[in-house]
Amino acid sequence: MTDTEIEITADLVRDLLREQHPDLAGLAVREVVGGWGNQMWRLGDELAVRMQRMDPTPELQFKERRWLPVLAPRLPLPVPTPVRFGEPSERFPKHWTVMTWVPGEPLDHGSISRGDHAADTLAEFLRALHVEAPADAPVATDRGAHPKDCTDGFENFLQAVTLDDSAADADADADTATDTATGIAAAVRAVWDDAVAARPWEGPRVWVHGDLHPANVVVADGTLAGIVDFGDMFAGDPAWDLAAAWVLLPAGTAARFFDTYARADEATIRRARGLAAVKSLFLMLMGQNGDRNLPGGKPHWGPAGRAALERVLQGV
Repeated sequence: MTDTEIEITADLVRDLLREQHPDLAGLAVREVVGGWGNQMWRLGDELAVRMQRMDPTPELQFKERRWLPVLAPRLPLPVPTPVRFGEPSERFPKHWTVMTWVPGEPLDHGSISRGDHAADTLAEFLRALHVEAPADAPVATDRGAHPKDCTDGFENFLQAVTLDDSAADADADADTATDTATGIAAAVRAVWDDAVAARPWEGPRVWVHGDLHPANVVVADGTLAGIVDFGDMFAGDPAWDLAAAWVLLPAGTAARFFDTYARADEATIRRARGLAAVKSLFLMLMGQNGDRNLPGGKPHWGPAGRAALERVLQGV
């Protein structure tokens, strides 16, 4: 068995705590469903253990260890903050981190009913996050570029995703389904082309979460209650986060979000909308993969991605 195939169990987590942080070993350990690169376990009521699983290196955890204690105090929503470090051992040759637990339900299993409140909350959070980053802040790896440099990824997603639900309906007219999918693809491409043509970010490199999608935010009482998973954070173009106006928020709230955020010029909004289209296609593809029982697929992400794409195309 390779290290990537190690089965992470409650007993393993408890044994690692006994070895390295025995004062925490008596707390209840409960699995948190989901996760791919890392697996989360609740530890008591206020903590969680983040276990490196499929991530090939511990760099994402190292990034969170280094920077979340710096960012968390100035952010208006709870974020997970590292409190203890777990080092590789014979039992588990990877890194793990004990972090604060952010209460709430992941948005991919919940919903937002207080749209205006959520729009204001997200905008205020990103205003606080999007400040100039220090010179030694992390740079982007597989994200963060101008849309014109992400065209290959856009094309791959667009080709891979089924854009019309009726195409899977045996009773649907094949020509009608094809025409509908073609029309949706053209509309998505128009949004993307507009983003590609937008002026690049010319401001300072600001802190960017980098991976705002429904599984990385938590909700409570019908609104946003916390932001999690900062492993992809980097310093760069805030448009990568502003795409969340369409990916996370209910229809009709994007304009309010940008009014409250109050720092995005027209070019930034155009880039953000194009990036939201890509993120929506990604969610839809993950949903398709889940429907096909492929590794890493998440069936419930499909409807979330489709709803987000509709918001992108409507521009609301």
